[in-house]
Amino acid sequence: MIASPTVDMNASRAESFRIQLIRSPLFRGLPPAALEEIVKMAQPRTRAMGTLLVSQGEGGDALFVIAAGRAKVVLFGESGREVTLSTLSAGDFVGEMAMLSSVPRSANVIALEPLTVLAFGRELFEPMLRRHPQIAINLLQVMVERLRRADETIASLALQDVEARLTRTLERLAEEGGERTDSGVYLPRRPTQQELANMVGSCRETISRTFSSMVRRGLLVQRGRGVVLTRELLARRAA
Repeated sequence: MIASPTVDMNASRAESFRIQLIRSPLFRGLPPAALEEIVKMAQPRTRAMGTLLVSQGEGGDALFVIAAGRAKVVLFGESGREVTLSTLSAGDFVGEMAMLSSVPRSANVIALEPLTVLAFGRELFEPMLRRHPQIAINLLQVMVERLRRADETIASLALQDVEARLTRTLERLAEEGGERTDSGVYLPRRPTQQELANMVGSCRETISRTFSSMVRRGLLVQRGRGVVLTRELLARRAA
């Protein structure tokens, strides 16, 4: 894994990190004094775009909370094919499984843009759980939600065609970062067709054909670098 320097913790940076910790579901419900304590424990690290934060198969020595930037959680097949399991942004966390067991990392985490994370090593994380049981409750709630999403993904791969899986993926992205408009939900940052293929579990050519078909039928409307999920598409999914 690529090493990175520790960032000096000045007052303004500490405040920025405190805000990200408040946003993180891992620390939801903690009193201000506890958050201040945790900020002082955090070890900031940086990664350049395209570099690894976590490598599949390596030993896990830390949990990471995203403070700035975005990352993706991916698996690579023997042929080099990539499957994107999820994307992470400010407030999200990764690496909790390694903190709770001695098994190696289960996936790769790659920076999609310049990334700053707050690292909590095992020697810090375990005592933190004991002092603040609410963190353990929050951790269980997030892990249950991730398990539910994994079940949905498995079911969709087995039971749904590419268009249904693409629609669900776009809906999930819109839920996370979309804007409601009169015509539907606008997703300002549409992933590339290769990125969508990695998320959906298909190939780029199939995603390209499916996306174009949905545009021709008025289910999607391209708008600059973004896309609108039309009311017709959303109503069809809700039916």
